[in-house]
This record gives sequence, C-alpha cells and structure tokens, in this order.
Amino acid sequence: MSPGHVAPLRALLADRPAAWGLGVVLAGSWLIAASSWVTVPMHPVPMTLQTFAILFVAGLAGARLAAASVITWLAQAAIGLPLLADGAGGLDPFSGPTAGYLAGFVIAAFACGWFTDMPRLRGWFAMTLVFLAGHVFILGSGWLRLSWLIGPEAAWTSGIEPFLIGAILKSALAVVTVKLTERWVRRVATTD
Repeated sequence: MSPGHVAPLRALLADRPAAWGLGVVLAGSWLIAASSWVTVPMHPVPMTLQTFAILFVAGLAGARLAAASVITWLAQAAIGLPLLADGAGGLDPFSGPTAGYLAGFVIAAFACGWFTDMPRLRGWFAMTLVFLAGHVFILGSGWLRLSWLIGPEAAWTSGIEPFLIGAILKSALAVVTVKLTERWVRRVATTD
C-alpha cells in the first residue's frame, strides 16, 4: 500500500525512528487531554470535545497510534494527572459513571483509525460515517455502564440523548479537520 493510502501520520512515520511514533502518541494524548478541559457541565456525564479529538487523531494517525494515544492519555489520568473532563484524574473516573465512555474511547480510536486507514473510507462521506460509528461505540459503551448504575431508561435520557446532536456535529468537524490537516501532513511526508 502506498503512503498516500494510509493514515497520513502513519505515512510520515514510515521511515522515521520509533521515537517519532512515541512523539505522535504523546502529542495525541495531550491533544485529547486539552479537549477534555473544554466542557459543558451535565449530570452524570459532562459534554466535552474529547470525542472530536479522538476521532481527529484516529483519522490522522491510524488504529495503533490512535489507540496508543488514548491509552496513554487514560494512563496519565489514572496516575492522577488532571487530564479528564473537569480536570478529573485518579482512579475514580474509571469506576464511576464515565467508565463506559472511557472504555469506548479506546475502542472508537482503534476502530475509526483502522477503517480510515482504508483508501475507500478516506473520502468525506465515508469518513463521516466511520466517525459517526465511532460515536456509536463510545455512547454504546457509556450507556452499558450507566444502565448498570442507574437503569437503561435513565441511562438513555441522561447519558445518550443529550449527546446525539453533539456527536453529529463533532463527527463532521473531525472530518473537516482531518481533511484539511492531512493535506499538510502528506506534503511534509513527500518533501522530506
């Protein structure tokens, strides 16, 4: 597969030392962390730009680097760094109402990165569908966890329904951002 047919950051890193990949993973984790601080307070789960950032990283970096970025971000949060929504950190978010969403982030990052690494799924419409599916993974995982805590109907009303419009908007915004950024990344990859 030619470098033009894979995630642009993966193509850029093809002939570079492994340290570059580590740099992409750390940068991705910090981008996701920064997106966590853009929050709209809601109960029991706040609305953030996390899903936008995760989809953006997946579309640029591919499955492995995107999943590694999310896992690195979650690991940094687990050791106590304030990198989750509302500056949360430590182990409590991994057992509370947000735990399902956190698990869904890893699944969505890998799945969306894997699908958008396919040439036929890098178009505008196809990538939008992939990113909407990523939101389904995230919201579905969140709903499963919330259902266990507060019941299925309450989980839908408070943990899914309020996020549906945002999921559509963030999916579209992530596609636009990926498509604009990938041109620059591919240009850098071919001029080196």
